[in-house]
Amino acid sequence: MQPIAQTPATRLVEVLVTDPLDTGAVPHVRALLDDAAALRPADLVVDLTACAYVDAAGIGVLLDVHRRVWSDGGRLTLRGLSPKVARTLELARVDRVLQVTEGSARPPAGSS
Repeated sequence: MQPIAQTPATRLVEVLVTDPLDTGAVPHVRALLDDAAALRPADLVVDLTACAYVDAAGIGVLLDVHRRVWSDGGRLTLRGLSPKVARTLELARVDRVLQVTEGSARPPAGSS
């Protein structure tokens, strides 16, 4: 996982998930996303470009964080889904609840 990057002017927080979002990763990912949600961003983007797959436990974490961000007036967006991850979310009908956008992570500030 990458550290949380916050853009104060837009209240955008981005989290890059670099491992499978499965039962084994849930405690770490939940803590990271809870920290991100605690910032009360207008937009929380979870970049899954490097995430190979998501299981039911991972979906649960995404839905929990979505509810928390939404209740604080923000929006959770998933970005960079592989076809496999997109299909998993579609089969679970989570794609009807969570906002999904194309693209992948932007390079860190200061990198060229």
